[in-house]
Amino acid sequence: MTRVLIVDDDPVQLRLTAEVANRAGFKPLLATGGEQALTILRDDRNIGAMILDLVMPDLDGMGVMEVMAREGLNTPVIIQTANASLETVVTAMRQGAVDYFVKPVAPERLIISLRNAMKLDALEAAVRSERSRRSGTFTAADMIAKAPTMARVLSLCAKAAKSTIPVLIEGETGVGKELIARIIQGTGDRAGKPFITVNCGAIPPNLVESILFGHKKGSFTGATSDQAGKFAEAHNGTLFLDEVGELPLETQVKLLRALQEGEIEPVGASKPERVNVRVISATNRRLLNLAKSGEFREDLYYRLNVFPIYVPPLRERLEDVPALVAHFIARFAAEAGKRVIGISPVALDLLASYAWPGNIRQLENAVYRAIVLTDGAFLESVDFPQIVAQINGRELAASAIETAPTQQSPIHIDDALGRQRYAPEAPAAIDRFIAPTGEVTALAEIERAAIVFAIEHYGGRMSQVARALKIGRSTLYRKLHEYGLAETLLSDAA
Repeated sequence: MTRVLIVDDDPVQLRLTAEVANRAGFKPLLATGGEQALTILRDDRNIGAMILDLVMPDLDGMGVMEVMAREGLNTPVIIQTANASLETVVTAMRQGAVDYFVKPVAPERLIISLRNAMKLDALEAAVRSERSRRSGTFTAADMIAKAPTMARVLSLCAKAAKSTIPVLIEGETGVGKELIARIIQGTGDRAGKPFITVNCGAIPPNLVESILFGHKKGSFTGATSDQAGKFAEAHNGTLFLDEVGELPLETQVKLLRALQEGEIEPVGASKPERVNVRVISATNRRLLNLAKSGEFREDLYYRLNVFPIYVPPLRERLEDVPALVAHFIARFAAEAGKRVIGISPVALDLLASYAWPGNIRQLENAVYRAIVLTDGAFLESVDFPQIVAQINGRELAASAIETAPTQQSPIHIDDALGRQRYAPEAPAAIDRFIAPTGEVTALAEIERAAIVFAIEHYGGRMSQVARALKIGRSTLYRKLHEYGLAETLLSDAA
């Protein structure tokens, strides 16, 4: 429930305003003076809005807003006053107030003002976060991570930011590993410097070396000019290697040298080049297991894993769901031009009860789809049909298991997690091979669709795609070129 701070030295007005806010679904916090209000704001930065009286004996409303501006307290302020003079209103707005009303105010007017203020606050927070991300000054304050399980993560980020030690961020797909890397950069000495991201799983093996380290003109067919690699682009800044476990073994050797010596050797170069780059890597797979099986160099693993950070999945930090939903609603409603100002308590409970196997990225997608499809001012449970269907299906499946147990062979834990995360939501349609013309779809079209589906399914991790399709990576990349998919993947990887 969103908290609203109500500040007034008149106990009757304080009680009446609090009752209106409470009936509208907000949780009122009460303060009888300006100093008390500032103390509450300093202790709780997650207050949705503040209704502030201008005239108070200890510290008046104007004084409260001056202190808030000085200390960076960004809670939206709604002014209430008995004086309706134009000068008073203009002065309050210049101090940062988002709205005002004259006592006594109609309950409907107060509720609309509160909802608009919170929507504006969420949108401004999203804009501030995006601006910080683009400028390389992203910090923990820009990330929604108030759940207790995230406290250790943010603590480790603060420690990692104090040095250039290699950091390995582990966690499931969609938990926000890149944001953790940006926090480390944005709170360290390299804040504001280049932050270059590379998705190692989406680069064809024959281009990995060129993309990472660059190449010289004439070094291979098609190299018509010198090309700087990602290491060179990240000079004096940070290089984020996402899905580092997908790198080919031959590239891992060069990466190890770059980390140890601070030198890179572009393809076709006659001598190495010095670079000053901080490397932060991320993976959704257990690199230690890959190192033991020989799929990942053990010496590189220990070089990258100097300072490990594990980011918990969303199902272990469901306390962040309300704030994440509010953030996505503000952002996507503005982008789509929809007048969606919030989510109903029932719908929010629905989202908070779901396990989110796709983590924050799945939640973001669900909210975006709901905003595009809804016609109301608040998102309701019916706007999340897929989540409702999956929750109902899960309950039915649990009931079926209880009533009809079956014998199954033991499953390895990695396979079990994979089956749980990527289990199909519903049986395949019988007519999936029928084209709109009524004829059977051509085999090439079916194969192309299967490859596109697998790439989306595994988040562009080509090793997993090839294994799932039971083909070699070279065959996979040949088919990508055949079906005109390679160019799109390369642009995404870059």
